Order: sequence, then structure tokens, then C-alpha cells
Amino acid sequence: MHLVEPLRPLSPEREPAHLLAQTRAAWGGRGDLWVFGYASLIWRPEFESIEQRPARVHGWHRALEMRSRINRGTPEFPGLVFALVGGGSCQGMVYRIARDRVEDELPRLWAREMPNSVYDPRWLACRTAHGDVSALAFTLSRASPNYTGPMDDAHLVQVLKRASGRYGTTLAYLLETANALNTHGIRDKKIERLVALARQHALVP
Repeated sequence: MHLVEPLRPLSPEREPAHLLAQTRAAWGGRGDLWVFGYASLIWRPEFESIEQRPARVHGWHRALEMRSRINRGTPEFPGLVFALVGGGSCQGMVYRIARDRVEDELPRLWAREMPNSVYDPRWLACRTAHGDVSALAFTLSRASPNYTGPMDDAHLVQVLKRASGRYGTTLAYLLETANALNTHGIRDKKIERLVALARQHALVP
């Protein structure tokens, strides 16, 4: 969960309930609903699924470029969490929610991911070994006030050293994500570089 404090009042179109209604209408009840996970949804999904598969999306990539002022940092010293940002590709996991469970599970997922409508929910084409699926994904616009853009290593090291919020540190979040990807056989060279950077500065063994 990537809860952050809104920096400006939400327009009616950005209200969580409005976006949930749009997403529910797009799903339409026609079948099971797939969700794409790229970071904490992999190691703490908190919703009931009946199948999971490794998957890749094109046109989006995983980046540690989103401020976290509550969960992994504070307003005074924000932490960072991963976001799905336009460009490149990303390997993660897709989760299938049974059709008859969607009305129960989707609001739970929304309360976790969209309390302040930071993300832009999208339906993305996800390639899997058993065929393509269209999955709900939570993406971040570069126009969002919560998007940081790339940071230099000195800044990243300070965040990994100091940032901590109600769910723990940014460092722990990075390591949990790295471990979850490794468990599923997913390579991410950028994450491996970040873990190596933390190790270089004696933040992890």
C-alpha cells in the first residue's frame, strides 16, 4: 500500500469512488478480473486470488520514483516506493480474482491502493506463458506531484538510511521487493543495483 498525503483537493473525476466505479464498469462483470503486481502486491497482495502467473507488460517500467510521506517516510523526510511509470517494460505477476469474488475483493484492493487517487488505474496487456491477459494495473503519471523522477545515488543512499514510516523503512521495502522478485525468478537489474548500493554503504550485510 502506497498511501500518500494529497497535495491539492481532488476533482470529482479523481475521487476514489468515481475511479472505482469507472474500473468496475470497464470490467463489466464479464469474467474473472486480473490484477498486475510489480512491487508490494507481489509480497503482500491482501486480496484473494485463484491463480497467479509471471507476466510482462510493455510500455511501462518499475521505478523507485514515488514519494511516500506516510507508509515509508514522513512529510518531513519522505521515503520512496516503486511505481509503474511509462516507458520500457516490466516483469511482475498477474493475479486472477474469480468473477464471483470481484465485488468483495476489488473494494479491498481499492482501499489499499487508491485511498487518495495517487495512481492512474489502467488495463494493460500482460504477456504470460499461458497467453495474454488484460489486467488492472496502478500506474503513476510523471505529472503527479508524488513523482520524483530519477535521483542521484547520494540522495538515494540518504533515503535508504533515514526514511521510515508507519509500515517500516524504505530500505526494508526495497529488500522485500527484491526478495519477492527473486523468489519468482524475476530479474530486475535496477533493483539489483539499488541493493548493491545499499550493501556498498553497509546498510545491509
